[in-house]
Amino acid sequence: MNAGAELTLSGISIRDQFVSAAEVQALRECAHAREARGEFAAARIGRRGRELRRDGIRGDFTCWLREPLQPAEHTLLQRMEEWRLQLNRDALLGLFELELHYAKYPPGAFYARHVDQPQGSVQRRLSLVLYLNPGWQRTDGGVLRIHGAKEGFIDIEPLGGRLVCFLTSGREHEVLQARSERLSISGWFRAREQQAPFLGA
Repeated sequence: MNAGAELTLSGISIRDQFVSAAEVQALRECAHAREARGEFAAARIGRRGRELRRDGIRGDFTCWLREPLQPAEHTLLQRMEEWRLQLNRDALLGLFELELHYAKYPPGAFYARHVDQPQGSVQRRLSLVLYLNPGWQRTDGGVLRIHGAKEGFIDIEPLGGRLVCFLTSGREHEVLQARSERLSISGWFRAREQQAPFLGA
């Protein structure tokens, strides 16, 4: 079943080996180079301008995928553009642009249950995460748990090269506690829609 059909039926698509082991390693090296330059920062929660670090809710460190890009990052963005076009053909999602960041979870870190759509906005259409964890074992933790009204939840291990996509709107999910360092590239495909009106705090 293609990804478009999966998203139409269940709202979730999983693609193993979306990138090769060599590409995983190259992207890991890109992340390490950015970290060495001090580009990673403690992730925060809250509305823009009022973000707070809350380790009891979210313990990862992030780095936005911005210029100057390294060759492996350019290659990934080209692959993601091809993926966007394919999903638009197969599922008519109206995906327009992409925002991505590295996410590093040190041992002990997690991200409590949440949704990716900021309050008052409807632009994030499809959430995605590409895992960069070669040799990941079940005992390493860091599972992505995606909740659903009917099926309860599904747990997805952060295996190197695996791409997970899910429809953003209303989809609650969480990252269970990592026992080893967990690295990914996460983000969203966005649509062109205007922001929805703000309806209160």
